[in-house]
Amino acid sequence: MFTDITGRRRLKVGLHTHTTLSDGHRTPEEAAAIYRAAGYDVIALTDHWVWGPAGEIGGLTVLSGCEYNVCGHYPETGVLEVYHIVGLGMRRDPGLPASWANGEEPPVRERARAVVKAIHAVGGLAVIAHPAWSLNTDEQIAAAGPFDATEIYNSVSDWGMSDRPYSGLVVDQLAARGVHLPLLATDDTHYYDGDECRGAVMVDAEVAEKHGLIEALRTGAFYATEGPEVHLERISGTVFHLRCSPAVKIAFLSDKVWSAGRMVRGKDL
Repeated sequence: MFTDITGRRRLKVGLHTHTTLSDGHRTPEEAAAIYRAAGYDVIALTDHWVWGPAGEIGGLTVLSGCEYNVCGHYPETGVLEVYHIVGLGMRRDPGLPASWANGEEPPVRERARAVVKAIHAVGGLAVIAHPAWSLNTDEQIAAAGPFDATEIYNSVSDWGMSDRPYSGLVVDQLAARGVHLPLLATDDTHYYDGDECRGAVMVDAEVAEKHGLIEALRTGAFYATEGPEVHLERISGTVFHLRCSPAVKIAFLSDKVWSAGRMVRGKDL
């Protein structure tokens, strides 16, 4: 926990971590030790099709989680579609069948919607993971939801997979069609050779203590980061105030094709 430049206390939270319970290269105990040493207060263990309960490992708080990956050809186009859906904060195992990971039945979007519905039924948040890596379109995401959040950054998609860690274009296209999702920065750690401890969400500790961590995430009481502080305050309907740690470039992303003042460059901004 630390105090940010606005004076608020923040929890450092990692929301996408794999272990030897699925295809990760470290045990849950080893993963917890690595993240605790890096200053994280909370992580979610999100092994593929293996629900992990909430609790504590080695002094580190663990949020319940699981990643459900489904793929198949969309019948109307014949195009292969891939959806990786992370469930966070589920009160119990939703009991989804691992056989849904591959195949053509039920149809892929039907499976994706069923996963989201099952996550919601047990009180969890459904996150569409690494949409740039999965080559998800805004149309696919809108059809497979409703999702509670998406990943704006995913470290393993850069470090170990495909050089597509950043999903800003997909997020902008979603916003342009009226779908505004909270944005998470995550690791999706698998290899622990550089993909770990790179992304985090910095959660308002007071909100988390009062309403719970899941509600803090649900209400957007956090910012996503690889390190810099980012604090955006709405002053009025069209005016915002940004405070951040020193930067040389600030990009104000929007759902418009063009807007004045979108890019700011300088020193110690």
